[in-house]
Amino acid sequence: MTTPAIEARGLSKTFGAGSEAVHALDDVSLTIRQNEFFTLLGPSGCGKTTLLRLIGGFEQPSKGDVFLEGQQLTGLPPFKRPINTVFQSYALFPHLSVGQNIAFGLEMLGRPKEEREARVEQMLDLVKLDGYANRKPAQLSGGQQQRVALARALASQPKVLLLDEPLSALDLKLRKEMQIELKRLQTETGITFVFVTHDQEEALTMSDRIAVMENGHILQIGSPTEIYEHPQRRFVADFIGETNFLEGRIETAGHSAVARLACGSSLALNGQAGSTDGEAVTLAVRPERAIIVPAGGASSEGGLPAKVGAVVYMGTDTTYHLTLADGTPFVVRSQNSEGARLDLANGADVTVQIAPAALQRLAD
Repeated sequence: MTTPAIEARGLSKTFGAGSEAVHALDDVSLTIRQNEFFTLLGPSGCGKTTLLRLIGGFEQPSKGDVFLEGQQLTGLPPFKRPINTVFQSYALFPHLSVGQNIAFGLEMLGRPKEEREARVEQMLDLVKLDGYANRKPAQLSGGQQQRVALARALASQPKVLLLDEPLSALDLKLRKEMQIELKRLQTETGITFVFVTHDQEEALTMSDRIAVMENGHILQIGSPTEIYEHPQRRFVADFIGETNFLEGRIETAGHSAVARLACGSSLALNGQAGSTDGEAVTLAVRPERAIIVPAGGASSEGGLPAKVGAVVYMGTDTTYHLTLADGTPFVVRSQNSEGARLDLANGADVTVQIAPAALQRLAD
């Protein structure tokens, strides 16, 4: 078995004491694989940056330990860890050229001049900034400065690169371009990246695996597909993309089960044998996994009756905002393929069809 790049065991971090104490992390354990793009995702205050700082050595845990390739890091300062960090602010030295910024860490490590110069050229080629070595940071765009910061962090060939929301200051178009660049850099260098963000799209676009965090805990770890398609908890389903929630109770018949919803309709559930009659259940349905059909037709049988509240044309797709019989809001999104778009007026009666495979039963 390959030794993990990073392993956290029972990490807790408390700031302050007594009634003023803030519990930023509570008994967090996780394993980050070698050469993995691993993302810590969650809202502000969930503990993701604190966890990153514990890995980097900028904070020490109240409890627990951090290991790098099996070696304990707890107690070591940042400069004694083979880990580099790229922060939200680029933190480039304004009086140094691009080349000097990239070479700075190598110079601090005592590397010879010839090695530094060769490494700077390699890094500039890697981040596609050939010819920029003599420019000052003030002469660069935001995206170019971010690339220089990445080149400087990668120049010393760290075992792990930590990235604390490095794209948040960029405009939308540049941020999307840099998402692709970051994934390319991680793939080409083979370095383990640990990325912190609150942006779900960033996490889904770049990550090999994602850890979703809330209130100092990790709720779920999985691939982007697993996190999006099979969320285990309501918070995860709600935080990652748009989700419809349906509340109901289980009704069993032999080896099959249905959910009797608050709106009065029932939905068949896959693989729910053993569920208890009357057990409360919450189901998650992604808007693109539901289908709208006109009310009254043969294809409307067995679906959820609904009324159209609003229709929003988005270019590539159309979003239908509906209301179920009990007043529960429900959103359906469908692509605007040839002949697929429905011309529905506000207040129109429709039926929502949901395949059992599109239903995800949540733990809470």
